[in-house]
Amino acid sequence: MSVSLAEIRDVRERAFSAACPTRVVLDHVMSKWGVLVLLTLGDGTARWGELRRSIDGISEKMLATTLKTLEGDGLVQRTSYPEVPPRVEYSLTELGCDLMLRLGPLMDWVAEHAGAMVDREQSS
Repeated sequence: MSVSLAEIRDVRERAFSAACPTRVVLDHVMSKWGVLVLLTLGDGTARWGELRRSIDGISEKMLATTLKTLEGDGLVQRTSYPEVPPRVEYSLTELGCDLMLRLGPLMDWVAEHAGAMVDREQSS
């Protein structure tokens, strides 16, 4: 099932045009760190340290920025517990879970084909 940009615009008039909010959402959701945070939270609720250890190579600053962005987009929920020491957990919202139903198959495809694509690029 392949959908073209023209077909999407037939239904959603200016989707993906320069001034459309879809560009902002694509930037947030499809960024390297955004995808990895969403995939990690797709496995369930996680604390800061768990996310940091699970996402190889992400800096503390990028993790904080990405979580704040995805929370602002309504994809991630931050829950703070008034305990000593303080405990904060992150999870996907209903919207985030809905996104993962669609993003998951794309990420499976990427994992399956990435090696061959990178090999092809390096041999060119």
